Formats: sequence, C-alpha cells, structure tokens
Amino acid sequence: MGDQGFVGTRAARGRLVAVGAAALLLAGCGGGGGDAEAAALDKGQVASVLPNAKAVPGWRNYVKPEAQKPVPDYPPPVCVARTKEQRKTACEPVTSWGASAFVRKADATTLNFWTLAYKDEKAADAAYDVLIKWYGGDRVGQNAEKVEIGSPGAEREANRAAVGTMAGPATIAQIRVGTTVLGISTGTSGKAVVPDKEVKAFAAMFAERAQQAQNGEKPSAAIPGS
Repeated sequence: MGDQGFVGTRAARGRLVAVGAAALLLAGCGGGGGDAEAAALDKGQVASVLPNAKAVPGWRNYVKPEAQKPVPDYPPPVCVARTKEQRKTACEPVTSWGASAFVRKADATTLNFWTLAYKDEKAADAAYDVLIKWYGGDRVGQNAEKVEIGSPGAEREANRAAVGTMAGPATIAQIRVGTTVLGISTGTSGKAVVPDKEVKAFAAMFAERAQQAQNGEKPSAAIPGS
C-alpha cells in the first residue's frame, strides 16, 4: 500500500480502530524470533509483519494487514496502559502500528494480531513492561491460567480464561521481538477452546515474521499446512 493509502482516511482509521477494539474485547479488557537484529521498522514493514491469509490457513481474513503512523487524535487502540505516565512510556513512542483479524466460522472463533513498532529496542522493552501490566494476568478474564507458548522473542506471556467478554474461552498473548511488541488474542461465543499448541504456533509464527522484517527480509513465516 502506498503513502496515499488508508493512513489519514476516516474509513481506514475506522477499520483499524475496529479491530483494535475487537482485540481488547476478545482479551476481556472490558470486564521464534530473537533479538539479534533489532532494527526499527517503517510503516510498510509493520504491515508486512502482520499475518495474512496465507500465514493462517483455515481462518478467513476479514481485516487485511494494514499499518499506519499514529497521530495525536488517534492513538493506537491496542496500546492501553493504566496511568497517564505509563501511556506516555508505552504509547507516545510508537512509530507505526497495525492489525489484522480472522474468523473461523466452524466454531465462531475470532483471531486478532497487532503490532506496535518503536524506534529502538530500549523503547520497546519499556513499552512491553507497561503493556503486560494491562494485557497480562487475568485481564483476559477471571481465573485466567498461563498458556505455555515456548520461547518466541525476548519476552513473552500468554493467558487463557474460560469466560471472556464474548462469553466463551479467550486467550491473549504478548511478545517482544527486538523493536516491536506483538499481541495475539482469540475469543469465541461458543465453547471450543483454541488449544495451547495452536496459540504456541501463532506466537512462533508471528515472532518469526517480526524477526524476518528486522533482519531486512520479507516476512514469510506461516502456520504449517499453508
């Protein structure tokens, strides 16, 4: 997408704000790659990190990967912190952000990915520490339990609750890969749980895509079967 794309247009902002709100909702907020090459990513690279239809077989992509530069009146909706000072640390330094979203009709499950990019690893590290206070623990829902996702990125955490704000099982994961902080959430109005192994696979794939971009490569990591 070129510089004349959705950035700065009301419709485009609406799409990303909508998926950002959905990510927060699925996470219950209402109620890989290593760090060897920690390069800063531009807007186009952030968009390329976000999984597309080829990267997530079996899911229908209903919000295509898009990224934009934040503006004062429209802070990234997926960048949420408890205090003004924490927001200053985690959200003001964001250089670009984006999201993509999927749905699986068979069990009414939705899947969201989002990326927050920073100028350097130090800023991303500080942001991760703030954001995990919001997204971690039982933010996904009451009595949340840890989900084992292996060791993607430099920092990571994932949790699942039996009841999220969609009334069914929900998960949320956060990962830091170099200069980026990545988020993944799932939710459903049904009863089917997204298994640990699937959440782990999403995390590994997403982290690898972020690392590929920071290595100067075109992200190509995908879930096996694609």
